[in-house]
Amino acid sequence: MLELFFKYPVSVWRKGELLFASGWPLWLLLALIAAAGGFLWWNLAQSPNRLSVRRKVVLWGLQTAMAALALLLLWRPALGIQSLRNQQNVVSVLLDASRSMGLAENGKSRLDQSLEALPAVVQGLSEKFAVRLYSFSSDVDRMESLADVPAPGSSSRIGESVAAVLRESAAAPLGAVIVVSDGSDNSGTFNRELMAEIRKRNVPVHTVGVGREKIPNDLELADVVVAPKALPKSQVSAQATIRHDGSTGKTRLTVRDGSKILASKDIELRPNEPSQVEWIDFPAGDPGLRDLRFAIDPLPGEEITGNNAQARVMDVPRGSRSVLYVEGEPRWEYKFMRRALTDDPSVRLVSLLRTSANKYYRQGVDHDGELEDGFPLKAEELFAYDGLIIGSFEAAFFSPEQQRMIREFVNRRGGSLLMLGGKRGLSDGGWDASQTADAFPVSLTGLNANTFTREKAAVRLTARGADSLICRLDGDPAKNAELWKEMPQVADYQLLGDMKPAAVSLLEVQAGAEWRPLLVSQSFGRGKALVFATGGSWRWKMQLPHEDERHFTFWRQLIRGLAANSPGPVTLTSDRSLYADDPRVKLRAEVRTKEYEIANNATVTATITPEKGEPLTVEMFPAPNEEGVYLAETTATQPGSYRVEAKAFLGDDALGSALLHIRREDGVAEDFQPAQNRQLLERLSEQTGGRYWTLSELAGLPEEVRFSEAGITARENLDLWDMPALFLLLLGLKSSEWLLRRKWGTI
Repeated sequence: MLELFFKYPVSVWRKGELLFASGWPLWLLLALIAAAGGFLWWNLAQSPNRLSVRRKVVLWGLQTAMAALALLLLWRPALGIQSLRNQQNVVSVLLDASRSMGLAENGKSRLDQSLEALPAVVQGLSEKFAVRLYSFSSDVDRMESLADVPAPGSSSRIGESVAAVLRESAAAPLGAVIVVSDGSDNSGTFNRELMAEIRKRNVPVHTVGVGREKIPNDLELADVVVAPKALPKSQVSAQATIRHDGSTGKTRLTVRDGSKILASKDIELRPNEPSQVEWIDFPAGDPGLRDLRFAIDPLPGEEITGNNAQARVMDVPRGSRSVLYVEGEPRWEYKFMRRALTDDPSVRLVSLLRTSANKYYRQGVDHDGELEDGFPLKAEELFAYDGLIIGSFEAAFFSPEQQRMIREFVNRRGGSLLMLGGKRGLSDGGWDASQTADAFPVSLTGLNANTFTREKAAVRLTARGADSLICRLDGDPAKNAELWKEMPQVADYQLLGDMKPAAVSLLEVQAGAEWRPLLVSQSFGRGKALVFATGGSWRWKMQLPHEDERHFTFWRQLIRGLAANSPGPVTLTSDRSLYADDPRVKLRAEVRTKEYEIANNATVTATITPEKGEPLTVEMFPAPNEEGVYLAETTATQPGSYRVEAKAFLGDDALGSALLHIRREDGVAEDFQPAQNRQLLERLSEQTGGRYWTLSELAGLPEEVRFSEAGITARENLDLWDMPALFLLLLGLKSSEWLLRRKWGTI
């Protein structure tokens, strides 16, 4: 619309500089306008018509404005602007040839729609520039003509393709780049660094959006977040993100391990919530590799179903995790906690029970020498455990060095600490003044000396507790809430101080007329610290039917939670768990000594073993800005699962190893996010000085490209005197004068 009245697009007006092409002096124009105004006033004053002064002023203003505009046109107003020299510049046109461009809309694929619109544009560009044609998907290919479009590619790398063309054309006078695409970049590499490289070339990138911006009646399982490892026989909770068009409906989320169904859940699609998060619990099962497939049932009439599933791999390693439980006095909680872990091979609960001064009762030890002198005196001995539970034990029992060890067990080692309530525990045990206190998720200072209360009290689940796997007694949220409401009272509790900023309360206890935190959790350093301010949860078991497993389930999940995520001296992660149509794998290892001090001078290797084929070993190099971190890049060329093992040495001493599984798939990435990603295309064009276009607007693209400031340019003056807006303004001024004169009876 702007070009219809003002002749040129907005971008030209922004770049151009207003000037007068006649070369006549500006003072002469102003003098003539003043003279014309004087003459017109004199003429009105001599008129025999009996007009009031006010009406004469209005007519004089209209006549003077028209005379000024006519004189202005004689001075030839123009826009001074840089434009590309004819036939001396290159324009590159990139056509998206990925599989998503094959989606049909209104009976034609996106690629066919593009090929119908592009010939006229290419012809218009060829009249002024040398045009280079490219197709791109996972790679960029040069085309001689639009008839040479290759078969659909398996992925789309918009950012890398644009950067590759800019690098190739670094020595050529490149005036502009035109990208015709649906914006579906699934490479995962279009980041700030790549955008900065593209922007640094100072070449405008014009993007042409193809395809619908919203796909009706389409479900997409956009993402699944699940732990890469789990303890045997444990429950695992996965977070699934479902994207839809915001309409109502129902679907079912299913988790399979191969052909075996592990869990399923009915999902109600919430209106006006196009992206909703759902949780689903499933059993980890026996040790081994889980080949997980998460899928949602398609809606009736759904056209695109390839984006309804996601694959993940999860390792359930053999062996067990170790948790050390130190208790200051015999009590029922100790007995029932140990009983809850009796048949759990995934966790070894080692307990140290004080029976009298300097005498302890050990259970669960691997050998006679384990804990024979009581609580560990060296960090290496304590750090061999994955979790630590401290019951009704006064802080003064532990030396200052042991208190620092407990703190560093959480902070540096990355273990989990659970503090239990008791008459010698928490603030009543002097832990508020200990060197461990800053790791706790609650403050213990400012409390009364006797916070331990031997009273029955009700317990309730908090909103955060309902989302936590620790408090998940049933996979159905409503049933889980009901099971917690039925829980018997605890027999005692302790008052806690204020929760720290990052802490969350999972359970609350009714203390008089108010509800106070009972089970609180907080991350601290590399690990996690929890407080369970009671020693009376054993009544849940005693006062429920003997076959009721709620108490045991709670404690198993709590202790497994302590042990499951505790890192070893060597940890290994990848940038993704699923590599869809992208073979590039980035590995990251964090290496520490047996005392969990940062190891900066280690030798680290990673061995990648495919399902079929020979293993490949690569060296991992220190990260430039992170201590104790080592990086490597490799490729997973064939589909399937890959076993990745990192090993670290410090001199001749082995620091440890870490295992990771990843999955590689082909032909799936293009099924996701099928709607046009206009936001990405607009961001690319805006940050490079280009413009976003639709297929229906392409007729104006060659003219827009002409005024690029890249390449070989020349100064050009664009006439403005023949703008339709100016003639409409002249016509409007004269028509207004005529209408007023007729109204006032002077014609």
